[in-house]
Amino acid sequence: MSQQLQDIEKVLSSHKLSGDDYAHIKQILGREPNLVEIGIFSAMWSEHCSYKSSKVHLNGFPTKAPWVIQGPGENAGVIDIGGGYAAVFKMESHNHPSFIEPYQGAATGVGGIMRDVFTMGARPIANLNALRFGDVLKDNKTSAHQRYLVRGVVAGIGGYGNCMGVPTIGGETSFDECYNGNILVNAFTLGLAKSDEIFYGRADGIGNPVIYVGAKTGRDGLGGAVMSSDSFTEESKSLRPTVQVGDPFTEKLLLEACLELFKTDHVVGIQDMGAAGLTSSSFEMAGRSGSGMIMHLDRVPAREEGMTPYDFMLSESQERMLLCAKKGSEAEIIKIFEKWDLDAAVIGEVTATGNMELFWHGDKVAEVPVNPVSEEAPVLNRPMSRPAYLDKIASVTIDDFARVSNQEAFERLTKSMEVVDKAWIYTQYDSMVQTNTIKNGGMLDASVVRVKENGKALAMSADCNVRYCYIDPKGGAAAAVIESGRNVAMSGARPLAITDCLNFGNPENPEVMWQFGQSCLGIKEACSALTTPVIGGNVSLYNETNGVSVFPTPSIATVGVNDDQNKVLMSSFQGEGNTLYLVGESNSEFGGSLYMKEVCGVVAGVLPEIDYEKELTLWDLVIEANKKGILECAKDASSGGVAIALAKMAAVSGLGCSARMLVNDERDIFAESMSRAIIEVKQENSASFESMAGVLQCQKLGTVGGDIVKINNVSMSMKELQDNYFNTFKRVIERDI
Repeated sequence: MSQQLQDIEKVLSSHKLSGDDYAHIKQILGREPNLVEIGIFSAMWSEHCSYKSSKVHLNGFPTKAPWVIQGPGENAGVIDIGGGYAAVFKMESHNHPSFIEPYQGAATGVGGIMRDVFTMGARPIANLNALRFGDVLKDNKTSAHQRYLVRGVVAGIGGYGNCMGVPTIGGETSFDECYNGNILVNAFTLGLAKSDEIFYGRADGIGNPVIYVGAKTGRDGLGGAVMSSDSFTEESKSLRPTVQVGDPFTEKLLLEACLELFKTDHVVGIQDMGAAGLTSSSFEMAGRSGSGMIMHLDRVPAREEGMTPYDFMLSESQERMLLCAKKGSEAEIIKIFEKWDLDAAVIGEVTATGNMELFWHGDKVAEVPVNPVSEEAPVLNRPMSRPAYLDKIASVTIDDFARVSNQEAFERLTKSMEVVDKAWIYTQYDSMVQTNTIKNGGMLDASVVRVKENGKALAMSADCNVRYCYIDPKGGAAAAVIESGRNVAMSGARPLAITDCLNFGNPENPEVMWQFGQSCLGIKEACSALTTPVIGGNVSLYNETNGVSVFPTPSIATVGVNDDQNKVLMSSFQGEGNTLYLVGESNSEFGGSLYMKEVCGVVAGVLPEIDYEKELTLWDLVIEANKKGILECAKDASSGGVAIALAKMAAVSGLGCSARMLVNDERDIFAESMSRAIIEVKQENSASFESMAGVLQCQKLGTVGGDIVKINNVSMSMKELQDNYFNTFKRVIERDI
């Protein structure tokens, strides 16, 4: 088994292991490791798998509530949604692969997150995504490349999700120069399962068989987890072989085979082979159970000649699962997978040794104790320092810039890439398959699917204002939790839990580490105050190219339940003559606002005030008023303020409006005070709504109708508004075609 490694410094460098790591590995093993063992430690101790830089900051996330069935630590989180059913969901990143190879990187990100969900026993019923790209507007190589990346990523997401028959029902796409060197592709999947039929990734029962199922293993994706744990340089284009290639048709077969298997009592535990492939799945399953495992790697189905034990352990070939079964059920399990035209092979068994023992044609080629691989992975308390730029931008206000007329600002903002409709993207996704979609991409705010099994509806929204996170990492992360929850509440659903995808730059930079630590504090604070626990998520670091890191981007996806699928609240105007209200307090708050970015050309200022009590009161008002049937629509007023919220509502509905907002400064129609919503009610329900508003500030804005959108001293014809809103994105993204 032992073979002396030549040029150990070179081996360690290629595996991103330090000298201290090597000394620790020798201490754990009591001897020199061989190459297979080095590969195992390298993958499991990578940033991507071990969370070594982030773990100290993730401790203390609120993870419990009466409705939480499974929190962090499994393939996906699970909440009880009532009526005997559970929602299983998670969000993960596929940033590095998508930058290198946009189609396959994004496609396999979608495939991987769906496997995380259906390995828990849930049928995926909805996908979202949160996408960040660089500047797509200019006529230069950088913008042209970003437009190429947009087209590739969207095609990859659509190609994989559509083939799987899972609707992609919403998400968000934003653009900023900070992503020129590192785009972010965050994929979210939600599945439905019976609340007493959840499966876990465990390997229990001495002597129980370990069975490999799914597609054959090749050399694709070798070193993927390690690649995603480093920054990009000019040489990163050579990393293309580390990007996996997915096959959605195989994944569809794997999904159906697994769901058929789950109807039997053969399964002890099951785990997706994601990052680090067979290594992570086997070590995680054995680790959760405190058991050991024997695996015969020569029994693993292979699609390439001459593969080695190292290749089998580190490959990230897609559409594969590892399961622990009850002894004696092997033949029946193999029969199910063969019926679905998938490989299935008994490759090992559970042991009591606490060690992972790997064999190759009868010879032991590696033996590693399971527990230390995860429990003794490096935990780094990296240096942190508050970024110097924060002091420079805190005092900047919109008054430092030449004044622009409100009309000109409105015209600019309605063409902003953040504001305009992304139909070019979401029409490439099948949003109506499974026939449960009530509210999909383009309908504003949260997306909603019905749960026909119990009459309820599930609302979900993915959000993060990266400008807020740049000027105030703690407050910005809290604001992402707040906005994601608010969007769900505006659909009439009660927000119940979140999953996150924490995308940051190089953790070896103390300023980036400070941003990360502060963002975690903001998430903890907001989730505690709003009672939306974190039930799972993902950390993606090293989103940096040539020393330039992305803005802190803690993407938050919130899931909520509406007890009546027939009372889902829309977010655009519903009827001529209806009354519009602005609920919540408005102030001249422009820090990190869309106005400052688009009109003043900077990301600066002080974050708008956060008040959790006001936020919860707003949620309660909308949810309860909707239950009573007195609301027509509700939309949060966030990016671009009240003016842009009204413009979106008008454009989507095809109905104009006339509104008058009380302001201290005429520019306040674009201000971004939090905890606000625009509510539409029929005139006969106005008195009832006003009495329900209670302590919340509530002003009558105006009425729905006409062929003009007017608010205070700005106006635009519906024809011009809808042209700006619906056609701008396509014109930009298709420029190079």
